[in-house]
Amino acid sequence: MELPRVGSIGEYIRDQRKQAKISLRQLATQAGVSNPYLSQIERGLRKPSAEILNQIAKGLRISSQALYVQAGLIEDREPDSDVLAAIRADRDLTERQRQVLIDIYESFRKENRAETPTRTGQTDQDAQAGSEPLVADAVPDEEGATSARSGRIQPEPKEG
Repeated sequence: MELPRVGSIGEYIRDQRKQAKISLRQLATQAGVSNPYLSQIERGLRKPSAEILNQIAKGLRISSQALYVQAGLIEDREPDSDVLAAIRADRDLTERQRQVLIDIYESFRKENRAETPTRTGQTDQDAQAGSEPLVADAVPDEEGATSARSGRIQPEPKEG
């Protein structure tokens, strides 16, 4: 992966700020950095630390990882999925809209990776329980078609 030139992180921050429609002063206040320092970062005269990038990301309401990758502090190791490629290729979206969609998508993927062991255990238990579907809060109808105790669907009696 090619490291970005020193000015590119500043350009990226400026683009994100303009797309968010906030002034340099507003971002400096939200990020907790001085206005002159942020200006120097945007012009490529200073290279911000990871901590400053994190503060700027919070001020812009974007992923700090996106700034870290742009600054060359970390590599974007995970290969793009088709979804990410489609989001990045969609020119009808602004850069900020793309980043928000990517952040949401990645948060769902992260959540699902964290739940994978739990899901696997539940799937095994469900398979052992049998193939009958369970009904949550089952209530018998007038003919008693659903058993309230077991929560299992009972076959309806056949009429004549």
